[in-house]
Amino acid sequence: MSLFAERLRKGKPLVLPLLLLVLWQWLSGQGPAYAMVFVPAGQMLAGIDELLSSGELGHALAASVSRMALGLVIGAGSGFALAVATASLRPLDRALTPVLNAVRQVPLLGWAPLLGLWLGNGEPAKLFVIAMAAFFPTLLGTYEGLRGVDRRYRELAAISKLSPWQGFVQVSLPAASPNVLTGVSQSLAVAWMAAVGTELLFAAGPGLGTLMFTAETGARMDVVLVCVAVIGVLGYTLSRLFEWLARWLLRWRDAVST
Repeated sequence: MSLFAERLRKGKPLVLPLLLLVLWQWLSGQGPAYAMVFVPAGQMLAGIDELLSSGELGHALAASVSRMALGLVIGAGSGFALAVATASLRPLDRALTPVLNAVRQVPLLGWAPLLGLWLGNGEPAKLFVIAMAAFFPTLLGTYEGLRGVDRRYRELAAISKLSPWQGFVQVSLPAASPNVLTGVSQSLAVAWMAAVGTELLFAAGPGLGTLMFTAETGARMDVVLVCVAVIGVLGYTLSRLFEWLARWLLRWRDAVST
């Protein structure tokens, strides 16, 4: 009985998705008008087979992931470096904080007209938007983490006569790592959304967003829905993988607490 109850508990998260799938399939059979919006499962499976056979899905997926990864490295890396600098140098912090706060208030789509004039609608414009999306979460997480390091840790580093670099690597960074990883996790999520969004906005070059845009213009609702499903599943998978990586990187905290 306990085994059955345990399996039932683990299966609860699947109940709502399964009910939605049943409802979707039922609505798809309520006439042509419904079938155009709620694409039958058979048609979607045929669309998946078509995309896989032609290689379109794999090519678009690889382009989107690589674009997101490059933008994430640029944006999160820049955010981390600037956070370290502003958290360490008070004059730089006072000079840059107002500017950064002002830039952060501009929506990503608000940059589109300027990017169109400055960079066109190619890869540089897409990478700029993705990097901007990934920049601020890592910047804020790292800054808050470093500024929140317990003063006793800094005093311990001074007593141990550690150099500034040794103090940062051995004391400040480990203490701030939970906040840093939280910021990077948020950067990963928004970078993935920004990657697909830029492909829809600048519909040039390969990518899932471009594939969706092309399918929309061709009234291929099955292909659009397949792309949406792939985007959602991959985004969730990336998030869970990073959560596992963060727990592995922070495993030293459990050893310290015990």
